[in-house]
Amino acid sequence: MITKKEITRLAQERINELDNGNYLVDVMISSKNAISVKIDNLNGGVSVKDCVSVSRNIEHNLDREVEDFELQVSSPGIDQPFMVHKQFLKNIGKQVSVTLENQKVLSGELMIVTEDQLSIKEITIEKNKATKKKETIETVHQLLMSDIRETKLIISF
Repeated sequence: MITKKEITRLAQERINELDNGNYLVDVMISSKNAISVKIDNLNGGVSVKDCVSVSRNIEHNLDREVEDFELQVSSPGIDQPFMVHKQFLKNIGKQVSVTLENQKVLSGELMIVTEDQLSIKEITIEKNKATKKKETIETVHQLLMSDIRETKLIISF
């Protein structure tokens, strides 16, 4: 039986050998042995070459004669929620949408990330009731990681 632990070890082994900022985001194995490995890179995007390298290391260390499998190695995708701490670190300074456990959604610039919390700067424009002029209001939200349901990068063109 192919185990998540074994796939994680093989993927991490090659990621360590590449030593170029890649990190493991997720490993999933379906009941039909469809293996999905997600990797990302702290310095930008993941190259196809790196995905192929990780895939080959996994494939060469598993025996299809013993157990057949399907393997896919890719980046998590720009529209997917953050799954590991390094994804938060990679996106400091970028616009994110944070959904809290109470369903409240906050959007703003990801400013600070620690193991336990993050800070986002939310900018809103409101009309001043007295002067009737628009004012820019900056609010910094300190959020506990335990209160966050999902964080996604805001994609803008």
